[in-house]
Amino acid sequence: MATVVAGEFEDLVATGLSVLVGDDPLLDLVATDVHMDALAAAVEEHSPDVVLLNFGALEGPADVLALHRRFPETRIVVLANRPTASECTQMLSFGATGCLSKETPAEDLVSAIQLASEGTHVLPRSAAAGGGVERVATEGAELTAREADVIELLQDGRTNAEIAAQLSIGIETVRTHARNIYRKLGVPSRRELARMARRDAVAVDDERRPVPAG
Repeated sequence: MATVVAGEFEDLVATGLSVLVGDDPLLDLVATDVHMDALAAAVEEHSPDVVLLNFGALEGPADVLALHRRFPETRIVVLANRPTASECTQMLSFGATGCLSKETPAEDLVSAIQLASEGTHVLPRSAAAGGGVERVATEGAELTAREADVIELLQDGRTNAEIAAQLSIGIETVRTHARNIYRKLGVPSRRELARMARRDAVAVDDERRPVPAG
């Protein structure tokens, strides 16, 4: 039986997750509705196989990376409102095991959590493929610790020389890390990397925005 900790979600999503995971004989929901500020403590206490994160509760992808670095044995599945391919790729690059839409059918979501608990990476299938989830091969796609340092500075608009000075590495090393980052995230340039960061910020804001009554 795989143990699961669920972060803080919207009421309807949280209720649905509690029912789905709670009713599955292969999953054990050990903590639910955990605020991001308390998530590390919950993982420390329960040592779950899987953590379910709400994309809208994240400050940014770096939150996923920080959790993954601290608890590398715990699988992270991020649920978002209709995530794009680039958003999912970035989540996996930062250490997530899965990235799925909150609209994923119940049966597929439970299956994805079970797969993630075994270390299998899962992403949404394209609409053309009929929805649901699919397993993906991501060997070598996760950012290294140094690449994670570099990407934060790249997205802050730092030059290669500034990054090299701050991290005490050579400029050519910065260029190599940047090329690896672009390849792993599927972006062609620094400009597109900056655009991705802005899109992530907008997407997080959109998911946090309450739905108007009526």
